[in-house]
Amino acid sequence: MLSKIHNGIPSRPIIACFQYQLRPAFPLVPPLRQPRHHNHCVRAFSLQPILRSQGQQAQAEPSRRFTYHVAASFSAKYKKFDPITHVFHFNPYNRIQTQKRPKSKRPASGQDAFFISRVGDTNAVAFGIADGVGGWEDSGVDPADFSHSFCDYMAAAAYEHKHDGGELLLTARSLMQRGYDDVCRDGSIHAGGSTASIAIANEDGKLDVANLGDSGFVHLRLNAVHAYSEPQTHAFNTPYQLSIVPASMLARAAAFGGAQLCDYPKDADVTQHTLKHGDILVFASDGVWDNLFNQDILRIVSRLMVGLGAWKASDGGIVVADNLKPYTRPEDSTQRPLTLQSALAVEIAGAAKLASTNQRLDGPFAKEVQKYYPQENWHGGKVDDICVVVVVVSEDGKPEAIKSKL
Repeated sequence: MLSKIHNGIPSRPIIACFQYQLRPAFPLVPPLRQPRHHNHCVRAFSLQPILRSQGQQAQAEPSRRFTYHVAASFSAKYKKFDPITHVFHFNPYNRIQTQKRPKSKRPASGQDAFFISRVGDTNAVAFGIADGVGGWEDSGVDPADFSHSFCDYMAAAAYEHKHDGGELLLTARSLMQRGYDDVCRDGSIHAGGSTASIAIANEDGKLDVANLGDSGFVHLRLNAVHAYSEPQTHAFNTPYQLSIVPASMLARAAAFGGAQLCDYPKDADVTQHTLKHGDILVFASDGVWDNLFNQDILRIVSRLMVGLGAWKASDGGIVVADNLKPYTRPEDSTQRPLTLQSALAVEIAGAAKLASTNQRLDGPFAKEVQKYYPQENWHGGKVDDICVVVVVVSEDGKPEAIKSKL
């Protein structure tokens, strides 16, 4: 769960990719190549193709155009984290599979799931996190079936969206509703539930977020936490959740008392945000927020961004590099690509994994247990599935430097 407490545990470096030396916890990750710096800068950010026709561009060319560089990292509970293979690199050129994936094709993220998809024929990007509710295991239900199918359906809906064809503008809540409706119609899913944190980043720099439950996000701008979500819970460790409840369970609850939790997309917290060049978005399941404070995330991101030169120290404070393309574009090599966004995702996932098994330092979940149930004597982290989606924001044609005073 996302906490407002900021005095978190010390973060640990997962990959060594700075000009100065860090001790890597996972030395298998290759270093991210430092771009060559020149005295002059030409702003050219767009890694994604302008997919609309020239005729459409002429009709309505936005005054500001943003592109989004996205990656994910994940680790299943009780499984060893591999920073080389437990990472997903989003490529806007790739076609999204519009049918639900078989279990064998799912990422090794346990009951956590994620999706990243281009929205129709635009450069807008939809992405999100879904955390399957583990309590369904007691009823013989695999929570991963709901969460992974939910994400598959949302990815397909975003990819096939045709705003010019008369469809309404796609929002994060409407995409959540579409995914939930498709899961409910899926005859192979008879029960289950999931939290959800869904976002759509539009070409004009507007971010629309719908958050339901205790998955969530943090929005970083230079060396500060600019915004973050609050968890939605019915009680301690009982988050809001989308659910499919079989009729037999409802009848049993009516006869013997009790209730099955079932929230809906309309219950999600919806927020809008204005993005700027160099912003970082981190969306994650509670496997991250239960083990890392917001300030832990900020320290990890700042160390990478400053160490690589994407954020630069100046006399007036911190500024964003004019051109983020050398950092966000994968190197041409036979090895797996390493980009700024994937390095950030791997670093955060790895730090959460380490914190989850550290019984000496109390994380956010331990702080909450101590607050509400002091007799439990809970200390350390909380072992759970972990899933992180990281977005690096870049803008074309920004006329003046973006600064933040130290």
